Amino acid sequence: MTVLREVDFAICAGEFVAIVGPNGSGKTTLVKSILGLAERSAGGLDLFGVPAEQYRQRWRIGYVPQRHTVGGPIPATVREVVTSGRLPRSGLWRLPNAADRTAVSDAIDRVSIGDLSSHRVNQLSGGQQRRVLIARALAAEAEVLLLDEPTAGVDVESQTALVAVLGRLSQQGVTIAVVTHDLEPFSTHLTRVAWVSHGRIEYDGDPTQAILTAASEPFAHHDHDDDPPHGSLTSDLRTGG
Repeated sequence: MTVLREVDFAICAGEFVAIVGPNGSGKTTLVKSILGLAERSAGGLDLFGVPAEQYRQRWRIGYVPQRHTVGGPIPATVREVVTSGRLPRSGLWRLPNAADRTAVSDAIDRVSIGDLSSHRVNQLSGGQQRRVLIARALAAEAEVLLLDEPTAGVDVESQTALVAVLGRLSQQGVTIAVVTHDLEPFSTHLTRVAWVSHGRIEYDGDPTQAILTAASEPFAHHDHDDDPPHGSLTSDLRTGG
């Protein structure tokens, strides 16, 4: 089943982009295509100016899924989970060195969870767990963050803290793209909005008009992924990072 058609989309360095649209429109498939998790039936995909098939530095792109398993059956502390973000850089068999430990500490501080570093992740709130996942990506020295519904199911206080973290990271030069049904929490940080409908990008530009339109025509929200269960193919995807 083809989900995306005739998509020409680029995320440029330093942008804070929101990808919005109704359920089933193809938002999540667009992000999965960038990550290499959805098959392309046609077109091309460039990452940092390099064809995706030839690109090897995948750690430069951090992904924070809507559904996460950081609170799994094996107890792990915040620092342990964030340290796992160094694996793409260090490999499985090398013990963490001073550079690894510094990167992990810096990542934890950047998302303001230093006071939670020794806590078990499965005891944290949903908003705190999402910040742990962001820190894990930052520990790998990710330059781009892709987040799927980061504020879904998060209380207002945690949502505010999470968006503030993303705003600071954006100011520090991290490129951010969020899939969301709710533009309002991100409104002061956005540089661009891409509006996806029926597998095509119908609007790609200034966020102000998109926010006004979304306020009058709110998107339906559900807790499940927005794309059809068998929608894995994309067509004519040309995405540059």
